[in-house]
Amino acid sequence: MTHVLILYSSLGAGHNSAAKALNQAFSHFPDVTVTVEDALDYASPIYRNTVTSIYKQLSEKAPQIYRAYYEGTDVEDLERSLELNIVTAKLERVFFRKLRHFIEKVNPDAIVCVQQIPSRLLQLLEEEERISKPHYVVITDVIAHSSWINKEVDGYYLPNDLTVDFLIKRGVDPAILHVTGIPIKLEILEPKSQVEMRQRYHLVTDKPVITIFGGGLHYKRVRLMVSQLMDNLQSGTLIVAAGRNEQLLDSLTELDSTPEIELRKIGLIDYVDDLVVASDLVITKAGGLIVSEILARGTPMIIVDPFPGQEEWNADLVVAAGAGVQLKLPEMVAPCVKFLLNHSERLSQMQAAALELGEPRAALNIAENILSQITIDNSF
Repeated sequence: MTHVLILYSSLGAGHNSAAKALNQAFSHFPDVTVTVEDALDYASPIYRNTVTSIYKQLSEKAPQIYRAYYEGTDVEDLERSLELNIVTAKLERVFFRKLRHFIEKVNPDAIVCVQQIPSRLLQLLEEEERISKPHYVVITDVIAHSSWINKEVDGYYLPNDLTVDFLIKRGVDPAILHVTGIPIKLEILEPKSQVEMRQRYHLVTDKPVITIFGGGLHYKRVRLMVSQLMDNLQSGTLIVAAGRNEQLLDSLTELDSTPEIELRKIGLIDYVDDLVVASDLVITKAGGLIVSEILARGTPMIIVDPFPGQEEWNADLVVAAGAGVQLKLPEMVAPCVKFLLNHSERLSQMQAAALELGEPRAALNIAENILSQITIDNSF
């Protein structure tokens, strides 16, 4: 049996989703067992609570401060970035003693990191010869911040050629760079038709369906978008998927369906992919995972309020490819939706561009490549 350990850190939902997708992919192969763990579960409570609190506060209340930090710590020189990551790992190591013991106990054949924290800790353990296992890194944003670049990495799995060029310019060995796409759930490989999904959820089949994934958006801005869409759309269904954002649902209490527009307000769901397929347009932030899932289904998107740094880069990629539109003003969402619905040829072009950019098989591509490398290594 081949045992693969997947490590992520629960800073944002995307890393968790990517780890789950990889778990699904590896589990498809015979004689492979998989363990998936949140590295922060093996950190001291002081470190875990501090890091998650800082991330939450910056992402929700001070995104511009996060931008300054993110861009300020992105180092172009390879040796300097490696040195910085080693220093950071040495500072963090004291808080992650349980992680080393856990890895030694599990004794996997390969370790796959889907976030920077476990990857830089692992390089330190490998450098000190405490743990020596094949070490692979799956990058979940379209541009790799220098914090992803570590020593002792046997392979990087990247969203696209742009990321490859970016890492090569920073001095990373091209031989260990693999373009696979960002790993997304295997459900997206299953054929689904728009009509079938609309019938399943009792949606109109002959009128527009617009979905807003508003879980990570400020409730006041979403409420403004919803209010103006209800006033501007001629007919159809507007779905607001709020996820765990209860404040958003509360803010929409006074808004309701009209004879022309059905308004659906839903919380946490397990059928995001079905809604993406059912929709003519999706309005969302630009997290690497949700964007990858929408692209793989070929659904045009309107991106609003991308988080400074990686989400802005994700949004740029989508817009540059012609698969979506990025808007800064929530007041522009309703006019943009109205324009796109009235220009079906533009929507068709966006659909084609999304499908060309999407990588529905990314998780399987990564699993296949890693397993083939492990097999080759074990043959010597």
